[in-house]
Amino acid sequence: MKLETRNRKPTISPARTAAFDILVRVEREASYASELLHATAYAQLPQLDHGLATELVMGVLRWRSVLDAEISGHSQQPLGKLDLEVLTALRLGLYQLRHLDRIPTHAAIHESVELVKRSRKRSAAPFVNAVLRKLASAAPRPGDALAEPEAVAASALAQSYAHPLWLVERWVNSFGPAITQKICLYDQSPPLTTLRLRNPNDEVMLRSEMGRGVTLDAGALLSSARRLRSSEVARLHVLATTHLAIQDEGSQLVAALVGTGARILDCCAAPGGKTQAIADHNPNVTVVAVEIHPHRARLLRRLVLAKNVHVIAADIRDLALSLKFDCILADVPCSGTGTLARNPEIKWRLKPADLTDLQARQIAILRAALAHAAPRGRVIYSTCSLEEEENEAVVDAVLTADPFIRLLDCRVELERLKSEKQLIWPDLASLTYGPCLRTLPGVHPCDGFFAAVLEKQ
Repeated sequence: MKLETRNRKPTISPARTAAFDILVRVEREASYASELLHATAYAQLPQLDHGLATELVMGVLRWRSVLDAEISGHSQQPLGKLDLEVLTALRLGLYQLRHLDRIPTHAAIHESVELVKRSRKRSAAPFVNAVLRKLASAAPRPGDALAEPEAVAASALAQSYAHPLWLVERWVNSFGPAITQKICLYDQSPPLTTLRLRNPNDEVMLRSEMGRGVTLDAGALLSSARRLRSSEVARLHVLATTHLAIQDEGSQLVAALVGTGARILDCCAAPGGKTQAIADHNPNVTVVAVEIHPHRARLLRRLVLAKNVHVIAADIRDLALSLKFDCILADVPCSGTGTLARNPEIKWRLKPADLTDLQARQIAILRAALAHAAPRGRVIYSTCSLEEEENEAVVDAVLTADPFIRLLDCRVELERLKSEKQLIWPDLASLTYGPCLRTLPGVHPCDGFFAAVLEKQ
């Protein structure tokens, strides 16, 4: 007796299904891929499936413009007229064909076609099949041969490294072609997973809990940092979070700049990595953490493990507190252009006009933070942006408007951290831009951060 197979639904791997759904949500809802990948619905995928889903999602987002250029060359329809689900399936299929050697061609094509059918775009299935088959039989587009960095045009960098031209042009003007190339190259690779030991004595216990064969490499910037090799990242769930926090070394350095004080305020606390680091550095001091979004404030209360953190759901610009603070961190909402290796969707979402809108908000937050500072109190203003409008221009605007605020040289704080053996990076000069802190992806082994230390007279 033959089994009936005509009505059996085609199977699609959980990894490709998850990647497809996440990519559609990133485009349609302006969601963040990293948050979706760690959401309950996807975090419970088997280890191998979650790893492949992550590779597909981040790979497509990193190389989107290059993928689209190649698809456009083999499609009779303009990409702007394609349904989002159809274009997403094409991007997923082509990324596998060009970047994943272990994925069979037939699997990449077949499952992309099935994803289109699953999304109720069945009429587009033959089109997706035909375009991907053309792409599979065509030779890959050769990478643009780049000359010496100083001679490379911004357009060549943007095309080769899949970045928006307007953004690359800004970086070339600010940093020069050679550093811009390093930034773009860093953005196109999966970033290291870096940990912060909450207590130096916890490392032995941590290694024991992780089991044999797992290696923690030393950090590059800070003595409290450890790097987990990519093949071992999936084992993070076995780590006891009482011993560590997952935090980029640049972010750890900004938190270390805050130093110590009798009263400490974190103005824009979520997601809480810097809050917890500050609290760990000041275990006997209450750290007041302010977060504007109530749901994120609730998450902070649950995830920040330091017991000396008091979370307030409020807008720092409207917050009325009788207390004045010695140390304040104003880690403001920003464009995030220093984090494109982790959040590649930002580069396709951001527009030049957004920088002006963000700047107005950043100035207001910094002024509010300074209003809560005690005499001689310090405010660390920070972003994870590479853009002048969000960094130096914000600081300059506040200094110009208030003669009772002065900008301190952060090199003094870096020297302090080095003398305390917290900072281990040998070239302190490379971490500064004038009196401010600046890390650059590719130049430094971390995300891009800016920080300025201001003091209230």
